[in-house]
Amino acid sequence: MNAHLLIVDDDERIRSLLKQFLLRNGFLVSAARDAMHARKILSGLDFDMIVLDVMMPGEDGVSLTKYIRETRQTPILLLTAKGEIEDRIVGLEAGADDYLAKPFEPKELLLRINAILRRVPEPKISQLTPTILHLGICRYDISRGELWQGDQLVRLTGTEQELMKIFAGSVNEPVSRAQLVSELGRDDSQAQDRAIDVQITRLRRKLEANPKEPRYLQTVRGAGYMLIND
Repeated sequence: MNAHLLIVDDDERIRSLLKQFLLRNGFLVSAARDAMHARKILSGLDFDMIVLDVMMPGEDGVSLTKYIRETRQTPILLLTAKGEIEDRIVGLEAGADDYLAKPFEPKELLLRINAILRRVPEPKISQLTPTILHLGICRYDISRGELWQGDQLVRLTGTEQELMKIFAGSVNEPVSRAQLVSELGRDDSQAQDRAIDVQITRLRRKLEANPKEPRYLQTVRGAGYMLIND
């Protein structure tokens, strides 16, 4: 079972780069743009680990760490531009498992994430309840990458499986055609944009009660597509 990570960072460029890097390294990845967005996601989903920026507008990462620790023991790795000992101590005292100062090498981040996940006791991992998205008549098991309609498993093509992974990592958040093309490993062209539209139409036939009036896989004008969870 691939570990499901939540990335929380207010910098869209860094958030996107981290997400793509971790997806390429075999993780399931969701992303939040700030602490408020993270709280909303955490209210409905469980994660194997949270990678959390400290310096964010509004509620900072240390405060969010304290909030998370009130109800769950999910491993937390803090990211920050501050590298002083005092700042590290504050983050660790709040309940973080590790601390990585920016700028950092992506490989070091990967090593730290894997090291933290190895320290999680095996029984806890094996007993995790699969993370489920409820989509009207369908449900999507993120951990297994399976789409179900009632007790029937819906067959997804390879591209449809990849699309569902991408959308599951950005629930209730628009994903642009350019991002879909990039994460699917396609060349950047108008033809690929049209191909994405065709794949979305096919996926809607499997997701929606009425594909012509989609409720769960919506088109966001000027922004791309967005998967909405009940």
